[in-house]
Amino acid sequence: MRRLLLIARREYFAYAKTVGFWLSLLVLPAFMAIGAMIPTMMDRAAPVRTIAFVDLTGQDKAAGLKAALDGRWRREQVRALRSAALAEAGPNGGDAVRDAAEKAGPEAGQEALGRLAPGAARAYKPPKRNLLVVEPPPELAGARDPDAAGRLLSPYVAGDKTLTGGRKLDAAVVLWMQGGELKTRVWSQSVSDEGVQDAVREALEETVRRDRLIAAGVSPEAVEALEQVRPQIEVYSPKAASGGEVGFRDRLPGIMGFALGMLLWSSIVSGASILMNSVIEEKSNRVLEVLLSSASTTEILAGKVLGVAGITLTVLGAWGGLGAFLLYNAFPGIAHDLVSVLTENGLAFYLGLYLIGGYLMYAVLFAAIGAFCETPREAQTLLGPVMIVLAIPIVVMNVAIRTPDMPILKILSWVPFFTPFLMTARAPTEPPLVEIIGTLAAMAVTAWIMVWLASKAFRAGALSTAKLDWKSVLAMVGGKR
Repeated sequence: MRRLLLIARREYFAYAKTVGFWLSLLVLPAFMAIGAMIPTMMDRAAPVRTIAFVDLTGQDKAAGLKAALDGRWRREQVRALRSAALAEAGPNGGDAVRDAAEKAGPEAGQEALGRLAPGAARAYKPPKRNLLVVEPPPELAGARDPDAAGRLLSPYVAGDKTLTGGRKLDAAVVLWMQGGELKTRVWSQSVSDEGVQDAVREALEETVRRDRLIAAGVSPEAVEALEQVRPQIEVYSPKAASGGEVGFRDRLPGIMGFALGMLLWSSIVSGASILMNSVIEEKSNRVLEVLLSSASTTEILAGKVLGVAGITLTVLGAWGGLGAFLLYNAFPGIAHDLVSVLTENGLAFYLGLYLIGGYLMYAVLFAAIGAFCETPREAQTLLGPVMIVLAIPIVVMNVAIRTPDMPILKILSWVPFFTPFLMTARAPTEPPLVEIIGTLAAMAVTAWIMVWLASKAFRAGALSTAKLDWKSVLAMVGGKR
């Protein structure tokens, strides 16, 4: 045990003393935060695109499209207000903010946000409106068909001419009637920007649907009322924390299980890769041979796995502590619910076992691969099948938190290499106790077999310069090497 701990200590400080480790520990969270903000920053930095409607229908169809675009903008504001309220006020609070915004406008929605989620209200910034409807150029009044209108619009859209006041025209929509149907043609300055096309298509669908309902005898007031209809659904479950209505507290375990599964996956890919590269480097430098002269294979393997696990825990502990501090100060209610979920029914204990067992299985596998390889390039050829196996739980974990009782998920949960990911995602939804005990036992047996095989592989690979082939694998398992 003493030699094992010495090897673990040596492995830990080999990375902990490097400048790169501390840079990644300190800088990466900042880059992750910046990366999360980039989409919002890009959306706010996007220029306001001007669009003009050239109405050749003689029926003022442009007014309906303008109204539809205004409605689209209001819906964007409503969605933004509801999303801002969700984290602090939960689904019910988000729905209340949405209802207030839909009934009395975005200003009323912001007032409701301030009452129900004051923390979110302080940080809320309304979305930016990126489409501005302007009047078409005066000479378009003489156009009689879409081709003539296009010839007049082309220099404006190309940027050769500007509108009154020097404003540029980014896009124009020509409307005309043909065979009793409303036709549209979009002139756009950019051939790759589909934002205007999508907005016009949505507005056109809404306008045509409204016109056909009115033509069928439905009054405009009834059409307006139909568009405002939003059925209210209350979700109840006997497993809800309140014993009745399902809230954000009840959905939190599934979200947390999925997050922990992804955390395990990233820890394996990063931490186990560090372990594999360390073994490759020490084998090429003949350091492993020196270690094998003073410690057993199992001690070296376990020490390396423990040391790299310590590095991984250090990084996760630092980031987790920072995240917990920010969560507790920004959303104390969610932090309290999170602690409550982890401490009830021994969930934290079960999740810990799955995470430790999963990491151990893959870590010893990566170490064994590194022992058989002279260079990282050789290791990449052996990592292919392992990465394929690791890709499968990523695909199905999202399904596991929504439908944890799906038969194929139950079957895959018993496959030890998938168990830590799928059961981590399913455990918060309280699968049968026999599944939890059974999968943990199967994973423990598999981990023990993996350690036994990896010890043989580690010793055989560390003392050999031969490439890994079927003959060497059979000889290793038979104890002949």
